[in-house]
Amino acid sequence: MYSLFYHFIKFVFLLLLPFALLLRGATFLHVYYEYSSSICLLLSTIGTAILMFIYFSFFYGQLTGRFGTFNALKRRAMFAFLLVFVYSMHGILFFSVNNLKSPNLKDEMSSLHPILRLSLSTLVYIDNDLIITDASRQTEDYKSMGMKSNQSSLHFKQPSSNYVHAVDIRTNGRAEIKNRLVEAYFRLMGFRTHRHIGTADHLHISIKSFDNPSAR
Repeated sequence: MYSLFYHFIKFVFLLLLPFALLLRGATFLHVYYEYSSSICLLLSTIGTAILMFIYFSFFYGQLTGRFGTFNALKRRAMFAFLLVFVYSMHGILFFSVNNLKSPNLKDEMSSLHPILRLSLSTLVYIDNDLIITDASRQTEDYKSMGMKSNQSSLHFKQPSSNYVHAVDIRTNGRAEIKNRLVEAYFRLMGFRTHRHIGTADHLHISIKSFDNPSAR
């Protein structure tokens, strides 16, 4: 029983490691090295592709008993990079309206920071009930909600990146264990989280802005 549990944990770890490397790697490079989003994603994509190449090579070796020719290695490396690249681009560029509070949010999602967008898309694969309630805001939006405008809010486009650095996720009507797991996921991936009540109970997720480093 212990051996079975150990192998199960090992399998889950190896399965999740590429996603963790892709997302946590990009966030780490953004927060600590202040690279642009495109550089962060490119470097984390290359790192994840190297990991996938190691996976493919290991399984190939287990099946055939050999490592393969140089040309086979090049094809394997190219396939690993394309796989991670296509996954990343799809996660950044496409987001289902089923996971948005209203269709109008689709335009707002295009202005959301790409690393945050990719992290949301990845989570949606295992939590397809996730609902985004808010992303980009204007000063008028605060007035319509009866709230004082917060000029330091990361829901505004940040000058240095030209992206919105925050998004809100619905927590009402969802099991509390789900809400806790979602919050833990974003924290593990290097994002800032804050559960609070504005117009409704929701989870606020943000990625560091260099224009206002202390803002959440």
